[in-house]
Amino acid sequence: MKKSIKDLGDIKGKRALVRVDINVPLDENKNVTDDTRIQAIVPTVNYLKERGAKIILMAHLGRPKGEKNPEFTLAPVAKYMAKVFCEEIVFIPSVEEAAPYVEKLADGQIALLENIRYYKAEEAKDDDMTFAQELAKLGDFYVNDAFGAAHRNHTSTAKLAKILKPAVSGLLMEKEIRCLSQALDNPTRPFTAIVGGAKVSSKIGVLENLLDKVDNMIIGGGMAYTFVKANGGQIGNSICEDDQLDVAKAIEKKAQEKGVKLVMATDVLVTDDFSGNGTNKFVKINEIPDGFEGVDAGEESRKAFAEVIKSSKTILMNGPVGAFENPKFAEGTKAVLAAVVEATKNGATSVIGGGDSVSAAKKFFKAEDFTHVSTGGGASLEFIEGKVLPGVAALDDK
Repeated sequence: MKKSIKDLGDIKGKRALVRVDINVPLDENKNVTDDTRIQAIVPTVNYLKERGAKIILMAHLGRPKGEKNPEFTLAPVAKYMAKVFCEEIVFIPSVEEAAPYVEKLADGQIALLENIRYYKAEEAKDDDMTFAQELAKLGDFYVNDAFGAAHRNHTSTAKLAKILKPAVSGLLMEKEIRCLSQALDNPTRPFTAIVGGAKVSSKIGVLENLLDKVDNMIIGGGMAYTFVKANGGQIGNSICEDDQLDVAKAIEKKAQEKGVKLVMATDVLVTDDFSGNGTNKFVKINEIPDGFEGVDAGEESRKAFAEVIKSSKTILMNGPVGAFENPKFAEGTKAVLAAVVEATKNGATSVIGGGDSVSAAKKFFKAEDFTHVSTGGGASLEFIEGKVLPGVAALDDK
């Protein structure tokens, strides 16, 4: 376990240099359209504020590729955050100009530094610590609350933590590590993983790591058709990775050896027009006609998935079971999430592990309907794969 801000002593008057993930979507008028990531850092910022620390937030927005591009300025985000925290956020226009701004901060005051990705050194893959040393001058201790960027070995997410001490996690980072670790390493059984998404290749690590831990594994979404084809089924025009057929067979074999119940769709909704305006019908998953592609779990499959989920005590979901973005193809994913919500109400621990599954969970339900909805896409994926996240590894151990 890593130290968190709760392990710090008296921090009144001290400068907290805090990496946050507020990479929020903006419309053409630079208005924030979804503030989920901003709301997620409120507990950490308020904790530091109440204890009188001077708070300097570092973050990125988009991909400016190491150049000072006004299209990616964090100024509109600072303006929006002023409403969230009911106070002016001091906006620091650059790292070079930061020192006098930081000096003037009052205890409990919040500042936001301009987009950290304006600097090539932020994403540099070398061991040069010059930029980290420059940033370190702005703080007395380091806090990482950006779980969504914890899989990046960048200056502000990992290198800085090696030289600015103490280096601790924020409350969001702490919760992410705790919830994901508990689900993976100390689950109440039966433990069910729902793995969806389009490609087997992007989820090999997830599937293999989870097979060592779970009792049941539901495989849905586009990746299911690679498994069907590997077993000689007809999949029509459905998405399939022909170079992963042997991998699919190996995963099935490993599940059998480990005694893991692999639950696949038996029927699917297919369409001859991905917009949903053509012919949509239910067929057996291994009998998809030419000209049609599978886009959602069928009615039988939804019932089978729900049965397994409702009998589980720990549930980890990573990926939807259909093309839920189109309302005509969303019923399977909605049914799976409804079963997860019901199981949670009956005492199960449910973790929605990043990416599209989070979008689906928030589209059809509320975050509080689940035990934990992860804020990290790629970070959650790598954590579930069992990889070491540089932004977590660099923090001080308890």
